[in-house]
Amino acid sequence: MLPTNSSKGRTSSYARQNPVFPQYIRRIVKWQQMDIEYTFWQMLNLCTSPKVVYQHTKYHKQTKNQWARDDPAFIVICSLLLIVATLAYCAAYDHSAGHAVFVIISVLLFHFLVTGAVLATCCWFLTNNYLREEAPSSHVVEQRVEWLYAFDVHCNSFFPMFIMLYVVHYFLSPILVTHGFIPLLLSNLLFMIAASYYHYLNFLGYDVLPFLERTTFFLYPIGIVIVLSPIFILTGFNPSRYFMNIYFSRAL
Repeated sequence: MLPTNSSKGRTSSYARQNPVFPQYIRRIVKWQQMDIEYTFWQMLNLCTSPKVVYQHTKYHKQTKNQWARDDPAFIVICSLLLIVATLAYCAAYDHSAGHAVFVIISVLLFHFLVTGAVLATCCWFLTNNYLREEAPSSHVVEQRVEWLYAFDVHCNSFFPMFIMLYVVHYFLSPILVTHGFIPLLLSNLLFMIAASYYHYLNFLGYDVLPFLERTTFFLYPIGIVIVLSPIFILTGFNPSRYFMNIYFSRAL
């Protein structure tokens, strides 16, 4: 009986320390438990008033005692929108149903989920090991960035970039993929704005956490993007043609 009780103790201890993730996974397949209206409100405000979204993150911490979402609706809806946008690209530029399926899976997995998991892990490691404030006394409860919150920040930052690089870019793509200085300039400006806004939202996501310091670190990539864009223009690098050629080289 002793080993059994010990095993239960370890299990319950793990459940207490990680109460969100199992529930989060279960709710992915239960559409009726997702707050769809609130998710669309977040998506709209991430494009117009992102600070408002992170102000509500503070309220979420006060009521749920966690920074991360316990509702997977944002990831589910963002994934569905990404699939629809990729289908539109495939309908316009692809001529093979099999290859279209490959493109959709590649974009969903690698552009959003895998890349997001890698970036979230890097930010999670960085913030917990280098950006946390020192506790003023041993009696203060140590606070750490939750991995799921780091992934939430990526998802929040990704959505406006999705609007610019998958939706706006789709309608402008007949112009952007052509040769000439104007398409080259417009393409680089669009990618520069999208990447800069992504990193700005990344900064807001970590700046709202009161136990982190030196969060301006997350703004540094914006400077790199701004420096690289004129270089790309001068060298004739068109990011639209480059990325479209990766998946639809036969159509361009």
